[in-house]
Amino acid sequence: MSLSPNAQGALWMTASMAGFAVEDTFIKSAAGAVPVGQVLASFGVIGTLIFAMLCLRRGERLVHPALFSRPMAARCSFEMLGRVFYTLAIALTPLSTASAILQAAPLVVALGAMVVLREPVSPARWLAIFVGFAGVLLVLRPGLDGFDTLAILSVLGMVGFAGRDLATRAAPPALSHMQLSLYGCAILIPAGLVILAFEGAPVMPSGPDALRILAAALAGSAAYFALTNAMRTGDVGVVAPFRYTRLVVAMGLAALVFGERPDSATLVGSAIIVAAGLIALATGRRRRPAVKPAGKISGAAPKD
Repeated sequence: MSLSPNAQGALWMTASMAGFAVEDTFIKSAAGAVPVGQVLASFGVIGTLIFAMLCLRRGERLVHPALFSRPMAARCSFEMLGRVFYTLAIALTPLSTASAILQAAPLVVALGAMVVLREPVSPARWLAIFVGFAGVLLVLRPGLDGFDTLAILSVLGMVGFAGRDLATRAAPPALSHMQLSLYGCAILIPAGLVILAFEGAPVMPSGPDALRILAAALAGSAAYFALTNAMRTGDVGVVAPFRYTRLVVAMGLAALVFGERPDSATLVGSAIIVAAGLIALATGRRRRPAVKPAGKISGAAPKD
């Protein structure tokens, strides 16, 4: 019995989010013994090699002239901001907390699309955005005893990823998803080296730590491949909500590998963020006019 395209897309999306959660787990594990900057730069090198080979296999140029456009400069800058701060967040704070805050990125994208791209936002979507931000505050708990200042790293990483997603909308259409991912990985190399300069000298990772870094890069690359298939297989409106399965997998891995036990405020805040994101997706779909496309249009959401 064959699955419908939407069912296949949902499975691809779930597999992708599980892959990204596994990637975060390996990065956090490796960052306990290897400087964060070194982990980030190593991840960038491995990811760059993987996507360079994929681009060459597809007959795509490694250095496309569109790379030097202004939208790509903005995208690479936000990619670096998101990756640096989110990597620091998962290394220094509970994985469950960082993953919960990351789920607010689609809400920031919706807000940024209204402010920057002048896209209309319905009252229901405005409400979902504000409710989602309230969920983030509940996870952060600023001014209360449970507040951890390092959790701000997750917020900065989430803002960086949201900015990258917005910049991707303006990226030159001549660039493929593989090329975009290639450049996103390549920018991590200098970013990691800059962080490493403040951390001190690099260390020789042990065999297990080197394998963790390699596993993180492979899991991230596989997750991106699954994400591309998800967005090309099913309807975006059906497939996109399964993005929030990442939080479930991340919390499960955080409990299993690191012994994390999120408190009730974190769990409630996470539920609010996910619910607000789903409402924003639903209202966004209803707001769009039903226009039959002239042909099959395929696309993929940005990585992470």
